[in-house]
Amino acid sequence: MFWGVIGSRLLIDILLAIGVGVLLFSRINEPRTLWLLRGYLLLVSLAWFVQRLENLPLTSKLVDALVLACSLSLAILWQGELRRLMELLGTGRLAVLLGNPQNKFKAAASTVAQLTEAAGRLSQSRRGALVVVDTGSDLRPEDFLYPGIPLDAQLSSELLLNLFASDTPLHDGAVLIKGNRIVSAGVILPLSRQGISRYGTRHLAALGITERFDRCICVVVSEETGTLSLANQGKLERPITSSRLGDLLTEFLGGSIVSSASKTSSQKQSSSSRQETNSP
Repeated sequence: MFWGVIGSRLLIDILLAIGVGVLLFSRINEPRTLWLLRGYLLLVSLAWFVQRLENLPLTSKLVDALVLACSLSLAILWQGELRRLMELLGTGRLAVLLGNPQNKFKAAASTVAQLTEAAGRLSQSRRGALVVVDTGSDLRPEDFLYPGIPLDAQLSSELLLNLFASDTPLHDGAVLIKGNRIVSAGVILPLSRQGISRYGTRHLAALGITERFDRCICVVVSEETGTLSLANQGKLERPITSSRLGDLLTEFLGGSIVSSASKTSSQKQSSSSRQETNSP
């Protein structure tokens, strides 16, 4: 009976440890970060194994000290990721933590087309713009310095152009998009500390929000040069063309302009063929 209880506890312990490890590995995309995590977990496993050997007290102390030093080092290196983890746990956003975005974050192919068209026209007219697309971070008002004005409107390029018109009160802030809806406008984002001397306020805001939340992207249009940029996971790709922006949005949002257009054309062809068949 005693050994059965011990065995069941050990099995549950191993299964929980494996589950946490799989969750951590599934949330990491950068190779260097993945290597660091592998090395740290290997060191923790070694410390656990050495602690089970009672006749190695000195080795156990040395390994524990090494694990502690590595933990402090990783806490400094991953302070942004750890802060994001604590925010998700504190706000109860377990679906985001488990990587299970809800239906409201799923964008259609028309979303890519509308964003690309609006960004291209804003770039041509050199009108500054900042668009935040939530792809699963479940951004909430408390995540911003100012949550902006709620809109809850259907996404369209015409509405985006009107929101970023220079004579409107909301053009200086960001527009938040979830799925195919414009949630709010005039949003003030937290700024990043990197590249302060190189980037303007809009670019720093795009870097700041994507540093804190990895499941969102930002489209930036420079007011001075009309340059298009896209921020993702604290990294900024610029300058990019409208076609490149469309490709990146398709990659991150999962939509496809080409497939949507071909599907529409095939539907038109099938409908026209049916009309010809039914006509006398």
